[in-house]
Amino acid sequence: MFLMIISFVIIILMELSELLRKRQFRELLAFGIFTLIALIISIFYVLRIPIFNPVEILQYIIKDLLHLNYR
Repeated sequence: MFLMIISFVIIILMELSELLRKRQFRELLAFGIFTLIALIISIFYVLRIPIFNPVEILQYIIKDLLHLNYR
């Protein structure tokens, strides 16, 4: 887990300097959000915490809420 966090820190530092130098603040925000999501999912995976499957949510919406059948 320590190696994973070090990897994320290195990636963040490499991208952060470039985005700040070019003053791309919207891209920096998007990068931060996606990186945070990736870090959380990676930590869950390493700690063997179950990660939800987004396909199951879509199946519930399509089958149960919209009453559509697909194959």
